[in-house]
Amino acid sequence: MKFVARNHIVVPHRSERRFYGHGIPGVDLEQLAGKLIAVEGADGSGRSTQIAMLVEWLEGCGHATVQVGLKRSTLVSEELERAQEGNILSRTTLSLFYATDFADQLENIILPALKAGFIVLADRYIYTLMARDMVRGMDETWLRNLYGLALEPDAVFYLNVSPEELVQRTFAKNAALDYWESGMDQGLSRDMFDSFMEYQTTMQKTFRRLQTSYGFTIVDGMRSAQVINAELQKKISAVLAGK
Repeated sequence: MKFVARNHIVVPHRSERRFYGHGIPGVDLEQLAGKLIAVEGADGSGRSTQIAMLVEWLEGCGHATVQVGLKRSTLVSEELERAQEGNILSRTTLSLFYATDFADQLENIILPALKAGFIVLADRYIYTLMARDMVRGMDETWLRNLYGLALEPDAVFYLNVSPEELVQRTFAKNAALDYWESGMDQGLSRDMFDSFMEYQTTMQKTFRRLQTSYGFTIVDGMRSAQVINAELQKKISAVLAGK
């Protein structure tokens, strides 16, 4: 436990670490010496590029890093991937699959790494999962309770990129649009392009709604990768300095 001096009397200072809700039992938050940094954004927003640049920068400064992200759990990632291939998952089943994937990584990767003093970089966190589910009509109160086990990150950055730019970047990279990232399961349009534009527009609005509750930083993702990374480095440096 940290201590601060107040009028020459030393009093305990509570750890700023907290879970969003019920958390995971038996975790001593004061032992989590590392930092948890989350980078959010749609496919094509530049998340992976930014995280790769941050890893190079952080490790070059002598910090040990660990990376986590969606569908990386050894427990359910393969099953989730196979289930999505059929494009027949119900919204509740899909939600619980991703929640299980997240919970497994939280307990077995994120918390141990933070305890060891690592900087954990999350390529998307619970906000993407909540936004996806809210767009699909899931109850927000239920979702907040479901992800009450999540640890509050030290910093969260949402890379905001227009749907028009996202679709161009996606075509340039993959020459095709993804079924789920286009919201085709929602019946928005028979045309995947139109569905993509409507779905991603709604996702952006939902992220802005979540931002008012969770207070993460919205970053202009329309700029060059170098300019964006310089901004992220500056903000993360402040976090590491305890500011």
